[in-house]
Amino acid sequence: MDKPTTLFIIDDDEDDQLFINEAMKDLNIPFTCFYANNGEAALKQLKDETIPLPDFIFLDLNMPKLNGKDCLVEIKKLPRYSAVPLIIYTTSSSHKDRQEIMKLGAHYFLTKPTRISELCNCLINVFSMDWKKVAG
Repeated sequence: MDKPTTLFIIDDDEDDQLFINEAMKDLNIPFTCFYANNGEAALKQLKDETIPLPDFIFLDLNMPKLNGKDCLVEIKKLPRYSAVPLIIYTTSSSHKDRQEIMKLGAHYFLTKPTRISELCNCLINVFSMDWKKVAG
């Protein structure tokens, strides 16, 4: 039996956290999720090496305390997560944001879809990528 996919979702909007959960259930993919509601809380959890290494990190850009861009910069300094695909999951569709985020080291930029079926398609795409080539 395959191990469940482990997601770490960093987003201050609980509805967006639940949206990913619902999409994973719809896709019938076994999964476990860890959550943080802001960048500061996320970094605290990520620095705790007793938490399981996630298969994917989904990071929102617009959050209180420590925004997604600053959080991304700090995550990139943590060697333990160097091979973990870091997906920016945001309402922004700005080309400028996308370019800046990719330069900062994100592996993928995903504008939050409005329908669960769209998110399912996006997740299928994310999970089917060869992350060893992208993140390695």
